[in-house]
Amino acid sequence: MNILSFTGRTPSEALKKAKMEIGDEGVIIETKEIRKKSLSQEGLYEIIVGIDGNNLQKSYQKTRKPLSKQKPVKEESEEILLDISNAAQQIAKISKVTNDPLAEYMQPPKYEQKTAPLTPSEPKELKEIRTEINKLSDKVKIIQNMFWDEKSPATEIPIPSEFAEIYRLARKSGMNQEHLDELMRVTLELMPLKMRENSTTVKRYFQTILRKMVPIRRESPPSSGAKKVMMLVGPTGVGKTTSIAKLAARYSYLMQKKYKVGLVVLDTYRIGAVEQLMQYARMMKLGIETVVDPPEFTSALNSLRYCDYILIDTMGSSPYDKGKIEKIYECLHANTTEYEVEVVLVMPSSIKYEDLKLTYENFSSLGVDTLMFTKLDETIGFGNIFSLAFDTKKPISYFSVGQEVPEDLVCASSDFLIECLLHGFNRSKV
Repeated sequence: MNILSFTGRTPSEALKKAKMEIGDEGVIIETKEIRKKSLSQEGLYEIIVGIDGNNLQKSYQKTRKPLSKQKPVKEESEEILLDISNAAQQIAKISKVTNDPLAEYMQPPKYEQKTAPLTPSEPKELKEIRTEINKLSDKVKIIQNMFWDEKSPATEIPIPSEFAEIYRLARKSGMNQEHLDELMRVTLELMPLKMRENSTTVKRYFQTILRKMVPIRRESPPSSGAKKVMMLVGPTGVGKTTSIAKLAARYSYLMQKKYKVGLVVLDTYRIGAVEQLMQYARMMKLGIETVVDPPEFTSALNSLRYCDYILIDTMGSSPYDKGKIEKIYECLHANTTEYEVEVVLVMPSSIKYEDLKLTYENFSSLGVDTLMFTKLDETIGFGNIFSLAFDTKKPISYFSVGQEVPEDLVCASSDFLIECLLHGFNRSKV
């Protein structure tokens, strides 16, 4: 490797000199200030560039000009920028008449577009330096992935090195291995070869595939004259009672219309839970009924027939406690009203996929309609949520992201879940 040095009044000027001398073949090794700017003299910066010996002569022959035809750095830079500008204009004209089938994947997902903050325009020199840094970052990723062949997992379909980053992220998230292998197979089959050249487009395409595989139940208010009856079931300690309070506050105060909400409590085994929900009911001025035996369930629903929403809190139970689950089933079976009860299985996001699946299987006898996940602020892995929804095909309706009522409740969306899966939970994006 040959080591070359280029100087300029600014790092950008030194970089332009290097590019005019050796093109894009070199790799920046170091940038340093060798003379500080003062009142009597300009600053001086030096860029150290390394280039392979085989490419050196070729590059010099291609970019070196006779002294009689050389121009000052400033004029050369202006010509280069003019060529780029002309090329950009031509691309813009073509894009107006051509529908690019890859456009969806070359753009940031809607979730990112909605939350990305506006930034002021950057100086020209800073943009050029940022571009070079991004190129170096991609080169570093390529070097890291050169070792992927030795460390890549033993799967039915070989995972190419350019997919190493997204494979690691998905595996680290707690996603089921079989689901991950299937996702990689689908991605490799459908992804155009053109998109594999850039790590950013690879990641965005994978993100698009993930979003399309997450079933979501969109929130829809009851139609005129109808009502919604929702029963929250699940293990002990997952936050069902707090989730009931969040939903009640949302339906009563936070939607376009202030709906009438009533509460039913089956959790009479835990006096504390009953008192907690009654406290919420008093604060929000909601009707509340308690049920001890299954025959009382119908009476409780009829007592709240004036409500638009009826939310039912149930006794928490271990997934292995068949007796308590059977008690809930008896209440559902005893319902003789015309109201259809939607069963929402509430589970914590902080347990592994195998435990989530076992919980689902033990509560499935109640006829689970949708899933709700709590404690998203207490975990760093979200692949387990994706795997359960993907495996059971049950839609997700809500996420609980903290203890605050009613703020820490999020209507489920595939964008939000996949953002958490690949980049982690960020409260500022809630």
